[in-house]
Amino acid sequence: MSAPAQPATSQIGFVDARRVEEALSLIAPKWTTSSAQTPAQQGGPMRVRDVAARLPFVSEQLVGKRLALMHDDGLVIRAGDRHGSPYQLSGFGNALSSVHRALSDWSHAHLPLGKMAAAERVEDAVRRLHLRHSTAVIQVLDAGGPMRFVHIAEQAGLDNGFTRQRLIRLQLDGLVTRTGPRHGDPYVLTAAGRALGPVYAAVEHWSNPVAAPRPAPVRVAAATRTHTGIPPGSDGIRTAAALRRSTAASLPGPPPLLAGDPHGVQHQIPLTSALVPACSRAVRSRSHAGPFPTSSRSRSRDCDFPSGRPPARHRSAGPPRLSRRARRHRHRLRSPVRRPGLGQGDHRHA
Repeated sequence: MSAPAQPATSQIGFVDARRVEEALSLIAPKWTTSSAQTPAQQGGPMRVRDVAARLPFVSEQLVGKRLALMHDDGLVIRAGDRHGSPYQLSGFGNALSSVHRALSDWSHAHLPLGKMAAAERVEDAVRRLHLRHSTAVIQVLDAGGPMRFVHIAEQAGLDNGFTRQRLIRLQLDGLVTRTGPRHGDPYVLTAAGRALGPVYAAVEHWSNPVAAPRPAPVRVAAATRTHTGIPPGSDGIRTAAALRRSTAASLPGPPPLLAGDPHGVQHQIPLTSALVPACSRAVRSRSHAGPFPTSSRSRSRDCDFPSGRPPARHRSAGPPRLSRRARRHRHRLRSPVRRPGLGQGDHRHA
């Protein structure tokens, strides 16, 4: 027998689920609450080593990384411009105390955790609530009452498999339960899940000014293909980037115009041919040079490399060198065979 439908009398359905989850993700990393409450209790700027001294169960390196992340998110600021300047809470970080208080009250009232430190209790509550799309699932159950996971996925606009995984996690966290012991019984919010309205309201109220202090993302211009003859694969992308870098280094400005070329038509050569060394072009075109191509040594003298000798990748490999045993065997096959009874000049070849 299914439980009766639950009317949506709390503030769960009136909050912006995406804003709430984004705000909770700022304080979700471990030791963020402890790192924020320590400067708040001190009432002034603190260095990393001073904060780590107040938290003996956390290493100083981890405290430094956590404070740097909080600085990027706008929760703390530096008291100076130097590298080792102390940290202090920003206005956005000071307003976090109301969220900590709401999370702590909700955990004390609805989660049987026993004796636990205040910061640890807050972090445990955030761990249960910050997962992506958890707020949307809770809102659907708060509005519609007992529902099967297929209808929850349809109402929340999520995939069936993802919705099942999220419901299992919420069930383990004590926010969702089933109406019966059977596998297909619908899901319903627990007392802890129905009491999340004040928590969501406090988080949403705190996250309203989050858009102003947080740095805006830097817009990166889209990459354009300047060399259309290069394939668009990963190797082609690397080659195009190398050509762009070499172009900026080797071609600082336009070439001078000739007397009989006022518009620079003779200098409009393809970029790739201007960057390929002369010896490479000679090696590639030796089949068209004539019946007697030049040797690799003469090509290296005409090459425009600074040292006069091309690198190993531009040299001609030549025929493979035989071993001493192979050379002796070939010499025996080519030498005449002496037979008894024949004169010195009467030699026959094998």
